[in-house]
Amino acid sequence: MIKRESFLSMKTLAIIPAFNEEKSIASVIHAIKRAQPDMDILIINDGSKDRTSEVARATKHAVVIDLPVNLGIGGAMQTGYLYAARHNFEIAVQIDADGQHDPEALTQLIAPLLSGQLDCCIGSRFLMKTSYRSAWNRRVGILFFTWMIQWMIGKTFTDPTSGFRAVNRPIIELFANYYPEDYPEVEAVVLLERQKFRVKEVSVLMHARKAGRSSITPLKSLYYMVKVSLAVFITRIRNVS
Repeated sequence: MIKRESFLSMKTLAIIPAFNEEKSIASVIHAIKRAQPDMDILIINDGSKDRTSEVARATKHAVVIDLPVNLGIGGAMQTGYLYAARHNFEIAVQIDADGQHDPEALTQLIAPLLSGQLDCCIGSRFLMKTSYRSAWNRRVGILFFTWMIQWMIGKTFTDPTSGFRAVNRPIIELFANYYPEDYPEVEAVVLLERQKFRVKEVSVLMHARKAGRSSITPLKSLYYMVKVSLAVFITRIRNVS
């Protein structure tokens, strides 16, 4: 079990990209503060049309950056990594704004980084059997990307699309300089493996989103599979430093 002093010794930031999440953002912020009172929280309000920014600021527990236009998950996350790099954070954790990621799992996600065993730790819904059930189209995409990554780099990730992940300082600096643009999680895994970072999964429990709807429809899932496949292939063959 990780002692509380270990977390106090490292400057840690939760990065939450948020687009139209006014109904869930406050509960996510409060849940993180209950689980990790000393963790800093950064909300990247990605051009929301609702009160996401106002609601997040009202909690008084988070810094909020308002992007003037919607950049998508890649642009929002790179903004967060730029903030983490410039403010000298040693660990950054990506957490969804819809309440699917359980902040109680932050300890097990960060522990391998604190001990120096890993550079990136990904929370997996499928490494062990849990009560979580994903939509069929999303499950097909996850299985496809699991196969593709295994074929390309010879390593198995059971949940390569998971956005619940923690990274250390060298990766914060890498992602501040370059981060995949659209649906970036799979491409980021391949990028880190190619850069020889130590990346592994830990089993975490995830929940159904608390409010709103996912932007990934069956049609978008097909587009996602094609686009990300091409991006991953390019990442596999090019140099990024």
